Amino acid sequence: MTSELSSIDLHNEALVIDSHNDTIVGHIRRGNVSIADKETPNRVRHDGTIAYMRGPLDSTASQMDVQINLPKMRQGGVDAAFFAIDVTRAWKNHLSYALDAIGFFKAEVETHADEIIIAKTAEDVRKAKAESKLAAILVIENSDGVERSLNILKSLHHLGVRSIGLTHDPTSWAAAGNAETDSGGGLTRFGVQLVKEMNRLGMLVDVSHISEHGFWNVLEIAERPVIASHSNCKALCGHPRNLTDEQIKRIAENGGVIGATFVTWFIDDNTPSFSRYIDHIDHIVNLVGDDHVGIGSDFDGGGEQLRDATEFPKITKALLERGYSPASVRKILGENHLRVFAEACPG
Repeated sequence: MTSELSSIDLHNEALVIDSHNDTIVGHIRRGNVSIADKETPNRVRHDGTIAYMRGPLDSTASQMDVQINLPKMRQGGVDAAFFAIDVTRAWKNHLSYALDAIGFFKAEVETHADEIIIAKTAEDVRKAKAESKLAAILVIENSDGVERSLNILKSLHHLGVRSIGLTHDPTSWAAAGNAETDSGGGLTRFGVQLVKEMNRLGMLVDVSHISEHGFWNVLEIAERPVIASHSNCKALCGHPRNLTDEQIKRIAENGGVIGATFVTWFIDDNTPSFSRYIDHIDHIVNLVGDDHVGIGSDFDGGGEQLRDATEFPKITKALLERGYSPASVRKILGENHLRVFAEACPG
């Protein structure tokens, strides 16, 4: 399979999963725009915590289209995506901020139930694909969203949240964030409890953004596969958010997956390009094989190497041109993410 047509056929047949975007808040801050990019009669719009805390986007940013919504997922052949709610800026209102976003998004999914579902299991994702529907996996980015309460964690699980990023760049109740790596901080005692309870409940632990010490702490105690939902390779780009070869190897030993991301400053220190992005996928595959890499766009949160979700087929074409087999391409496009989702969140 090397022709453009056959790459499109493969892309459409494959299960394609994006392991990270920030589009929920992007929709809210644009005035609660519809995830279907269309107005529906009697659609209710509520302003809540996010609208009042963050306000609308500035005039320049508000003119930029969201990078991922239902029509763009359809056009780009993206079958499922991890929709994250980054609560980092919600000072002393982390849970309210998360619930506000979940409420907005669930209302949107209910309005467009003929097009999209909230997936709680891997089987939900496969069923949606079979029924020509899209699937959304709910994610909290920064575990301060649980307000240091494992009871709240269980409630979020009940609402459908299936993955949590332990930190953003700053330190959270659970661990030191990437911006605090020099401090030597890792998992806190609460962070240890959180990882163990997430494993017990069936929630995917996300190690993107955590400090390197915290990363090793997590991998010491994790009983299920983890995900680095939007991270690249430090060997190719020295940004501190990227993963060292040793970290990549440890994720592979754990059975986890790295979502190679479109954030340009994670791709190359000087001249980021799409080809250089594919180099990051190559590096992971050459290091640990084709079972431990996927795609994590970070759309609407800095993932700008591809314009939007409509350009996902470029990845399939590029991988085929580099000599990847159709079976390997399917793994990278989504099967690896689905496997980890199934193992970490069995039901």
